Parts: sequence; structure tokens; C-alpha cells
Amino acid sequence: MKHFKNLLFVALFFVTATVLGQTKLTGKVVDETNQPLPGASVMVKGTTNGTSTDFDGNFTLNANSNSGAIVVSFIGYNNKTVVFSSSKTNLGTIQLTEDADSLDEVVIVGKGVIDLAGGRKTPVAVSTIKAAEIQKKIGTQDVTMTLVNTPSVYVSGQAGGFGDSRMSVRGFQQDNTAYLLNGQPINGMEDGKMYWSNWSGINDVASAIQIQRGLGASKLAISSVGGTVNFVTKTTAKKAGGYVSSSFANDSYFKTTAFYNTGQNQNGLAASVMLSHWQGDGYMDGTRGQGQTYFISFGYKLNDKHNFNLLVTGAPQYHDQAFNEKISTYIKRGQRYNGNWGTYKGEYQTERRNFYHKPVINLNWDYDINESSNLSTVLYASWGRGGGTGPRGARINDTPEGQVDYDAIYALNASTGGDASNFGSKQGYITRASMNLHSWYGLVSNFEKKINDNFTFNIGLDLRTYYGEHFRIVENFRGLNSWTEGIRLRNQNDRHQTYGSFGTYKNVTTKKSLNASPWAALTADFDEKDKINYSNDERISYGGVFTQLEYATDNFSAFFQGSLSNQTHQRFDHYQYADQSLIDGTSPQSTGTPLPAGITSGVDSEKANNLGYNIKSGSSYVINESNKIYGNIGYYSRQPYHDNIYLNNTNQINPLTKNEKIFGLEAGYSFSKPNFVANVNLYRTSWKDRVIGSSNVVNDVVQFETNQGVEQLHQGIEIDFNSKLLNGKLNFKGFTSIGDWKFVGSGITRVVDEDQNVISETPEDFDGGKVGDAAQFTLGFGLDYDITNDLSVDFDWRFYDNLYANVGAVKENLQLPSYDITDFGVSYKLNLKGTKNQSINFRLNVNNVFSEIYISDLRTNIQANSGDTTYNGINVDNKGIFGWGRTWNASVRYNF
Repeated sequence: MKHFKNLLFVALFFVTATVLGQTKLTGKVVDETNQPLPGASVMVKGTTNGTSTDFDGNFTLNANSNSGAIVVSFIGYNNKTVVFSSSKTNLGTIQLTEDADSLDEVVIVGKGVIDLAGGRKTPVAVSTIKAAEIQKKIGTQDVTMTLVNTPSVYVSGQAGGFGDSRMSVRGFQQDNTAYLLNGQPINGMEDGKMYWSNWSGINDVASAIQIQRGLGASKLAISSVGGTVNFVTKTTAKKAGGYVSSSFANDSYFKTTAFYNTGQNQNGLAASVMLSHWQGDGYMDGTRGQGQTYFISFGYKLNDKHNFNLLVTGAPQYHDQAFNEKISTYIKRGQRYNGNWGTYKGEYQTERRNFYHKPVINLNWDYDINESSNLSTVLYASWGRGGGTGPRGARINDTPEGQVDYDAIYALNASTGGDASNFGSKQGYITRASMNLHSWYGLVSNFEKKINDNFTFNIGLDLRTYYGEHFRIVENFRGLNSWTEGIRLRNQNDRHQTYGSFGTYKNVTTKKSLNASPWAALTADFDEKDKINYSNDERISYGGVFTQLEYATDNFSAFFQGSLSNQTHQRFDHYQYADQSLIDGTSPQSTGTPLPAGITSGVDSEKANNLGYNIKSGSSYVINESNKIYGNIGYYSRQPYHDNIYLNNTNQINPLTKNEKIFGLEAGYSFSKPNFVANVNLYRTSWKDRVIGSSNVVNDVVQFETNQGVEQLHQGIEIDFNSKLLNGKLNFKGFTSIGDWKFVGSGITRVVDEDQNVISETPEDFDGGKVGDAAQFTLGFGLDYDITNDLSVDFDWRFYDNLYANVGAVKENLQLPSYDITDFGVSYKLNLKGTKNQSINFRLNVNNVFSEIYISDLRTNIQANSGDTTYNGINVDNKGIFGWGRTWNASVRYNF
């Protein structure tokens, strides 16, 4: 009994001590509109002791000390730390502010392979645009325009046609910025370029877009010089619902969209489907376009450990194109002038049309192995089919109005008797299609292991295989019955020499054509005998491994990333390097002339193998709740692109190509208060042994220029801020970027024509020359004001300066005039009474409100001399294109 009493007293002592040491905390968590946040997490800082708010946002929590702090968090909002003491246990109303850079609430699958800046505690220069913002402001513009209100981003080329815009990040063009779709790399494997017309549906299916400028957070074995852009698509939603919408805009634009989620049933199955159609005449004359978007997503949650999502999407489209013209031509004919179209018997015809269909499919698997380990994998494939049209054959003078004279073209072809060629006495005119077909398969997988409370380890694979086909065919015979091409053959061992008295060993005559339609291109099949001008394929295989180790505490974090990759390239030329059967008389296309002694045939090039790697490291330190600093460093050894490996469209490997070397340094400071956030980022990126290119039209002939062995140095500062005012009703944001982007040293300039024939090759000094095609100074402000809970207006203003011509590497580049753009929008939400979660949303955008006239980019570098005719100081003989004037779009959307 005595021992029992002793035990009872001891137990009573501990219970009393525990009760006396506890502090009962109460409070309420709300959002920026003072609405309760049910399910918000409330944790005692530095412990695992916590609770969640109830339906009304209230919480009660027992803390095991008389003083300390709690951390309040909710998905999509910034965490908030609140201090408590024995004299302050009722913490009152705690208001959380929305985290503009948070993507947690939109990412359901593929978290391990979608490299978002939030998946790592060490920060980077990042901006995030969510679905609501995209849908509100995008209108008829390319998806690139969603990123223009961020530092160091410049978008140009939109006036060329639907989907023809280009985006530069920190002065680096699209082939030097990594673009990912749900963790799947989507830059072209041949040249790294992005063709936004192939991705016009991203506007409709994106849950969010995050741009990481500079070194970024990506763990993949990719070398992004300018930055990394993540497109996170909608996935299968857990709740049932959807929407239908219609939009209208200038120049006869119309779009309609329908989206529906079934919601997740008791078996863990769900599906989402979206369909849309758009069409319009285009801002520039003769830039009509039309397309569709389809999106199908199936989700299956097998159990708490396994989650699957299958996504199929595509955006078949065609759009007619406008190219750069002389400024003097625009002055004469108007800034919307486009000389690539005309009429035949009164009906519209075009010489330049892009048409493409690129279905994409990916399967995501998220596997929560245990509390400390998880595996994320995406298996993907895409099949691109389409191309671009252009003239081929005898050149016909334009009409007096500067349009293509199709009446004269049909008359010329009739005079040949219906059978014409690109040589000899019976030359005619056709519209050809340069076809680009590819099949792309890949897998990205990432394993993450939380070693302990401080260390997290990642390791993964990035595997891809790509087969591309490039050839020309007849798109429109323009009244002809057949078309004949004369083909010069090349020696497999010599990139310049041709053989025979006329250099011709086979002719191709074709009677087959293809309508420039994305749906027709998807299933079309052409034999070699119907291909004209060129026909070559390539196989590109890529294998990479990557790893990351991160150490993190409440106030300090550090990471190390490394990757190693190998690329294998091979080219197959079915045209210049003909099989012997095409030459010795056994082929229907043979001239019967044998190959000279010692000359070899064969379509296969030598294989090129290139090993590359990248290393990144960085750390951050939280000075206090409001102040944070970070620094990152990285080195890339990046393999050259396929198009830079093989010389002049031949099977000969370019001896000038070697791995490009990129060295980057970054540092940043972040200041945060409940209603104000500001960031300052500094960067310096050195890029050596690079190959860059540009194109131009000279006497109606397209010429391509490449600068090899060039070094670029990009450095600058970026500042952005976001402030909530008037009790959260007014959102005031702004940004600026000041860059110094220039070429260093010397290199070799090579100019070739559209058929890859060498026009010139000269060494040049580029030291100090300014990098073009992006404004080196940008400044912008934006206001979003909620007049009521249902009515809001917004305003954006951007200023661009220190913009230079897009002419590759030059010593003295031409500076364009500065300009500014003002955009305005208004939104109204009508909540339907007597319904649940149903509303009608109205939106109106007016872009370039004051109709600013500006040159968005130039493709030539003709300096103005005394006596020359100029436009705002620019020689009018320069070729470029003006940006859009005032445009508008309006939409209505029913949510259910």
C-alpha cells in the first residue's frame, strides 16, 4: 500500500506539473477578405504539437510552455508566425496573405518531377502566374504574354501571326531557356527552339506557369542558361464541376471552350475533359488562323500510396504569317502590311502558312513509399506532324498593291502545258511545304529520401529518344499537273563537291500534294519519289542522371545539384547522298550516270556523341521573419544542338562545334511583411564557345547567319515588389530590370541560303557588341483594385529601353527606339442565387490602350548616315516589324 501511495503521489506531481506548464491558446484564422480558413494548420514553432482550425476558422491549442510562437499555414497562403505568452493567450484574428509564388494547391500529381521553386527551401529568382490570372489577361495573345509583367522578360514577334512570338529571359533566346510541361522537356531537340503555335492550348489547360530566372530549381540534366519555365497543366480534379466560355476580339476573333470534371468517385477514379475552338483574321493583313485544343485527363488513386494520372492533349492549328519588311514599306503601305498573300479570281490565297498538330501524352505515377521516401515518374510521348509553306520556282512580280499576283502565276503555269520544273525552259511556280515530322518518347523519374529532419536527398533519370523527318513536298500545284526537281548529289566524304557535267544524277517528278491542314498532316504519308529539294532524318538519343542533396533548418539551407548526360546524334540524308540504285540505271529516277571512282554513296552519317554535365550549389539564410538572403553558383558544360553539329545541311560533322561553357553567379535578398513583399536579384552569366544564328530575307531569298565560337556576358539586377493596400482591396505591384548583355572576343560568321548553300564565311571581332532581341532595361507597374467583392479593375504599364536589333553577334549593333505599353482590364462576377458554386464571369481587356506605335524587333543592322531617310532615327532600309496597336477582347464564362 505504501508503494502504491508513493506511485500515486509521483503521478499526481507529473500531472499537476504538466497542467501548470501548459498554456491554452485560442484564435481565428481568416483570409485577406476576412473569410474564415477551415483546416488551416496551427503549430507550436519548433515542435510537432499542433491542431487545425474548425469550419469557422477557430482553433484551441495547448502549448507546453508559457511563452513562444505558433506558425499558422494554409495551402496557397504565406505562413505567419505569431508570438504568445502567459499574458497573451487569446491571439485574436490572424489574417493570412495569398502566396503569389505558391503552386502547392494546383499540383496534384508529378510533384517529384515538376521542379517548382518551392520544392526546395533555397530560393531562386522566380515569378508565378496562376490559372485565374492567365484566363483573365491572356485574351487572344500567346501564352508568352502571361510573363511580360516579370523582370528580364521580353516578348516579340507576335505580329508575325498566331503563335509566332518569341520570348527572351535575361537576354537569352528561347533555345537557351528550358521549357517543361508537367516535368516533360518540350524544347526542340534539334535546335532547342520553341514554336508557340504548337502549344496554343496551354492557355486553356494551365493551372499555373512558373518562371525561374537564371540557375533555377530544376534537378533535371538540362542546362538552362536564361532560366526554366514550368507549365503545370490541370490534372484530374477531385470535385465535380466545370465551365463553358466564349470570347470575342478585334479582327473577327472568336473562341469557345467547354471544360468538365467528373469528380473522384469512391473507387478513386476521375476524369476531366476540355475542348475549344478558335479562329480569327489576325492583326496583320493576311494572317488568318484557326485551331482547336483538346485535353483529356484520367486520374486514379489506387490507395494512399499510389496515385496515377493519364493526360492527352493537343492543339492542331494553322496560321498565315507575316515576315519582316523594310520600314519604308510600312510607311508606304501601313503598319499592318503583309506581302505574303493575294487573291486568285477574287478568293484569298496565301504563300506562307504554318500548320501543325502535336499530340502529347504523359502518364504520371506518384508513389509514397513511406513517411520519408517517395518516387515520382512521368512517361511521355509526342508525335509532331506539319510544316510551313512558301514559294518555289519562277518568281512573279507582285501586284501594284504589293500582294502576290496569283493570276499571273496561274497564267505562267498554264503556258508550260501543265508540267513544269524548277530548272530549264519550262520553269513554273508552286507552293511548297517544308515538312517537320517527329516522334519523341521519354521518361523522367525522381526518387526523394528524407534522411532526417535536416537532410533530403534526390536522385533521378532523364531518358529521351527522338526521330525527326524533314523534307519538302508540293502543297499546291497552282494549276500544274506535275512538278519536276533536279537533284545534285554529294560525296559522303566531301561537303562541297558535286559530280557530273551539270551536277545532277537524278530527277524527281511528283503529282502528289498535301493540303496545309494540321489534321491532314497527322496521317499523311509520302514516298521518297514525291519529296522535293531535300529529305533528311535524324535520330537523337539522350540519357541523363541527376541528384540533389539539401540541408535545411529553420534559418539556414544549402543545396548541391549535379547531373551528367550523353547525347548521340546521327543524320540520314535520302536526297543528296543517294543509293547507288538511283544512279546506276536500276532506279526509275536514275540518270544512268555511274558514280566517279572513289566516290561513295549512302544516307547514314557518322554518329556524334557528346557528354555534358552541370553543377549547381547555393545557400540561404533567414535573418529574421522579414529578411532573407541567398546565393547560388553553377557551371554547365552543354552539348551543341543537332543543327549545329552537321555542316550546311550535309552529313559532315562541324569541326567548330564543341560543348558550350556556362558559368553563373546569383545573389538575392527578400523582404517580407504581411502586406508587402520585395525581392532583389543580382546575376552574372558567362557563356563561351556558343553558336548563335539569325535569318533575313535578301531579294526574296531567305538567308541564315550563324556566329560560331562566340562568348556572351550577361549581368544585371532585378527588383520586384507586391503590396496589399486598403485592407487588401488594392494590389500594387511593380518590377524593374537593368541588364548589361554584350559579346566578348571574336568568332566566325557563316551565311547560308534557304537551301543551306554557303554564301560567305568570315572571321569577325564582336567584342563589346550589344546582344539584341530583348530590352536590356524594363520597368513596370500594375494595379488590381476590388471595387466590390464582385467587380474589379486592373491596369498594367511597361516601359522598354536599350533594345537592339536581332542580328546575332556584331561589333556595332543598332539600337531601337524605346517605348511603353499600357493595358487595362475589368472583371465582374455574377453569383447565381439559389445555386452552389455557380457564377457567370465577365471580362474585358484593352491592350496597348494608347495605341503606342513601336518597332518590336529588327532583323537588319543598317546604320543611318547623313542624308538617309530615317524613322525615329532608324534607317528606313532596315527590315523589322511593328508591334500590335490597340487591341481588345471580351469574354463570358459560366462556372458550375
